[in-house]
Amino acid sequence: MRMAEEQRAVAAEVVDVLVAVDVPLARTGSARDVDRIGGSRARIVREARRQGAARLRIEGGGTRRAGAVQVFDHAVYYVSPGGDPMLTRTLGAIAVGLSFSVCAQDLPKTQFKVIGLNSPTVASIVDEVPFWRETLPKASNGAISADITPLDQMGIDDKTMLRLLRLGVMDFAGMDISKMAGDDPRFEGCDLAGITLDADKARAGCEAYRSVIDRQMQKNWNARLLAFGGNPPQVFWCRGLLGGLSDLKGKKVRVFNNTMRDFLGGIGATAVSMAFAEVVPALNNGVVDCGVTGSLSGNTAGWPEVTKSLYPMSLGWSINVMAVNLASWNRLDKRVQNFLLEQVQAYENKMWTTLKKATAEADNCNTGRQPCTMGKLAHITIVPVKPAEAETHKKLVEGAVLAGWAKRCGGECAAEWNNTVGKTLGLRAPTN
Repeated sequence: MRMAEEQRAVAAEVVDVLVAVDVPLARTGSARDVDRIGGSRARIVREARRQGAARLRIEGGGTRRAGAVQVFDHAVYYVSPGGDPMLTRTLGAIAVGLSFSVCAQDLPKTQFKVIGLNSPTVASIVDEVPFWRETLPKASNGAISADITPLDQMGIDDKTMLRLLRLGVMDFAGMDISKMAGDDPRFEGCDLAGITLDADKARAGCEAYRSVIDRQMQKNWNARLLAFGGNPPQVFWCRGLLGGLSDLKGKKVRVFNNTMRDFLGGIGATAVSMAFAEVVPALNNGVVDCGVTGSLSGNTAGWPEVTKSLYPMSLGWSINVMAVNLASWNRLDKRVQNFLLEQVQAYENKMWTTLKKATAEADNCNTGRQPCTMGKLAHITIVPVKPAEAETHKKLVEGAVLAGWAKRCGGECAAEWNNTVGKTLGLRAPTN
């Protein structure tokens, strides 16, 4: 019974992601589709009528013309007069429950070049690299493959990723979208420092801004936005023992985007821009006093070896995006595009699930406790955020952070933000 329910659920999902062909039973006999999908025409029509269906819906993997209609291989659904889809028969060698395999039947061989996120990050280790090296090849029955290299292993400045994507250096890219804000302030719009303190709100804010980011990418960067993800909260890692927020005044703090600069300016700290790979030696040598990165990203990158304390005041989520070169995308077979869109949606969901798990485990890993399945056991002193400091954080976000970003982006841009991210999160950026 449970398997049948799962199959029906899969069928309903496939209806949403694939183009459907509705064939009135009176015309089915003239459409030469049944022989192509494995079964006599009379048998299919008879079974549909036995089920009391008003129309016959044919869906599945590869598409082609067969007689007067376009047909889809392997999966046949009969739609009742009430409109509820019900899976009554699966034809072909692959079970309908594996919807990705159904879609993969007739995919042409396709290979991609991908430059991905910083390799020590959880998002790279758990989600991105396995997606390209394992998930897609398996789901496509070997038709889709990719050569992925994390950007730090190529010595690439991550602020240039969108420029490289526009030039077609790679087909797909994974990047921290806020680091592209030097080219367009909108790119940090859904991850302004501290505007959300939980993952669900962070995702909701970015979802509200998705069309804006995609529009700017397509308009100016020969790219298309495919997915949003993120990292655990971006917090302060410090060489010495930090007493609280006031201790950051006068300190040199590594940051990686403009909105973090706005926040630090509000507390009297000095922001120092620095690539992720350079932070450990900089902390070790005293070039900076503290650095901002994810509560687990720093752990997996070895930051506990050069820091003594962690101050968990959040400055964002280091929102990642997957984007594709628009010319590369437009060259793809439509079947490959549809397949990728389905897979990317699952990938996006997985990234947010990973983020939540990593966030939950970070304190354990950083203080030497279990469970710690995604990081390394370390012994860092976590300095709690006091209630008064949390209130200061809120004032800085609503003041210095929103004002600084609105000034860079302009009044029209800020007004659009207010109607999207701001409306979703209950915030307002100044428009003049």
